[in-house]
Amino acid sequence: SCGRRKMNLKSERRGIHVDQSELLCKKGCGYYGNPAWQGFCSKCWREEYHKARQKQIQEDWELAERLQREEEEAYASSQSTQGAQSLTFSKFEEKKTNEKTRKVTTVKKFFTASSRAGAKKEIQEAKAPGPAIHRQASIETDRVSKEFIEFIRTYQKPGQDIYKQCKLFLDTMSHKRDLSIEEQSECAQDFYQNVADRLQTRWKVPPEKVEKAMDEVEKYIMTRQYKYVFCPETTDDEKKDLAVQKRIRALHWVTPQMLCVPVSEEIPEVSDMVVKAITDIIEMDSKRVPRDKLACITKCSKHIFNAIKITKNEPASADDFLPTLIYIVLKGNPPRLQSNIQYITRFCNPSRLMTGEDGYYFTNLCCAVAFIEKLDAQSLNLSQEDFDRFMTGQTSPKKQESDSFSPDVCLGVKQMCKSLDLLSQLNERQERIVSEAKKLEKDLIDWTEGITKEVEEIVEKYPLEIKPKSQALAAIDSENVENDKLPPPLQPQVYAG
Repeated sequence: SCGRRKMNLKSERRGIHVDQSELLCKKGCGYYGNPAWQGFCSKCWREEYHKARQKQIQEDWELAERLQREEEEAYASSQSTQGAQSLTFSKFEEKKTNEKTRKVTTVKKFFTASSRAGAKKEIQEAKAPGPAIHRQASIETDRVSKEFIEFIRTYQKPGQDIYKQCKLFLDTMSHKRDLSIEEQSECAQDFYQNVADRLQTRWKVPPEKVEKAMDEVEKYIMTRQYKYVFCPETTDDEKKDLAVQKRIRALHWVTPQMLCVPVSEEIPEVSDMVVKAITDIIEMDSKRVPRDKLACITKCSKHIFNAIKITKNEPASADDFLPTLIYIVLKGNPPRLQSNIQYITRFCNPSRLMTGEDGYYFTNLCCAVAFIEKLDAQSLNLSQEDFDRFMTGQTSPKKQESDSFSPDVCLGVKQMCKSLDLLSQLNERQERIVSEAKKLEKDLIDWTEGITKEVEEIVEKYPLEIKPKSQALAAIDSENVENDKLPPPLQPQVYAG
C-alpha cells in the first residue's frame, strides 16, 4: 500500500514537475528565461528580437515602396483619390494583419486628415477614463512625481541628468502611442539600459546606488505610462485574460491531493498563510509599477513556502513549491493575470527578471500559468473519463462518495437534498445542546439547594452558644493580697573564703 502510494505520488508529480534548469535561458547564459520570451532571458531575447525586427523593417520598407508605386500608378490612371486610397490600404492591411498599429512613414498619405482626426477622436473617447478614475490617477501621478524629485535631489548632478532623461523619454513616448506595444516595450528597455550605463560609466555611481536609482526611475515613468501600456486595445491581452479566467473556473474542482500539494489547510496557521498568499496574488492587479507587482508575487511565494514548512515541519523544496503555486492560482483566480504577466515582461527593469528571488518567483508563476493552460488527466493522475466528467460539471470529486441518487436527477436537486440533510443534522445537534444546557441548569440548582440544606442541618444540630467572659487570672507580678502569702525572695550569699 505504501509503495503504491509512493508510485501514485510520483505519477502525480510527473505532470507538474519542472527541473530548475528549465527555468533558465535556452542559450545557457545563466539568467532566468521566460515563456513570453520563448524561453530566452531578456538580454538574449532582445538580440533575437532585434534581428527579427531589422528583417521586418526591411520588409516594411520594401512593401511601402511597392505600395507607393502602385498608388502613383493608380493616380496616373485617372482613378479617384478615394478609390486609390481604399485599394492600396486594403492591400497594405492584407499584408500586415499582424502589425495593425505600425504605420510606415511613406504610406501615411493613404489617410486623409479628416479620417485621421476622426479616428484619433474615437480612440480618445474610447480610452477616456471616468472622472473619478482620472482624478485618482492624477493624485497618484503627482505624488510619485514629487517623491521622484525628492529622491533625485540626493544624487545631485547625476540626479539632474536622470530627471532630464526621464522627461525626454516621456515626451518621446507621448509621440509613439501609435507604435505596437512590442516597440514601446523595446523603447522602455533601451531607456533602462541607457540610464544604467550613463550612471555607471559617465557618473561612476556605485552599483547599489544605480540599482536603487533604476527602481525609482521605473516607478516614475511606469506610473505615468501605465494607462497607455497596460492591456492596450491593440493587443489580445484581454482575450487571453478571459481565456485563462474561464479555464481556471472550469478547474474549480481540482483538489490539493490531485496536485500533490504538501499543505494541510486544517492547520489554522497554514490556512492563514494560504489566505494571505491568495490575497497577495490578487492584490498584484491593483499595483501600477512592475516592481510592485513583482513584490506581490514574491510575498505570495514566501507565504507558500511558510505554509509548506509548517505542514511538513521541514523546509520546502522546488518540487513542493510549483504545485502549491498552481493550487493558489486556481483557488484565487487572480484578475487580468495574463495582462499583468505581459506588463511585467514588457516594462519591468530586465535585471529584476533575469536574476534574484523576484525573477525566480516570476518565472515560476509563468510556468504555473502555462501548466494550468495544459492541465490534463495524466498530470492530475485521473482517468480521462473522470477528468472529462469533472470538467463538464457532471460530477465533483467531493460529491462522489455521497451520491445515492439516480443518474437522471439534476445537480440542483442533489445539492438541495444534501443541504436539507446537513440542516437536519445541525437541528439534531442544536436540540442536543439545548437539552444538555437545561440539564446542567437543573444540576446547578439542585446542587445549590443541597448545599444550603446541609448547612442548615449542621447549624440546627450544633447550635452556637455564647458563654460569658471568664475572669482573668492574676498576674504573678501584680500587687494583690494573695501575693503576700508567698515566701520572701532569696538573698545572695557572699562567699568569704
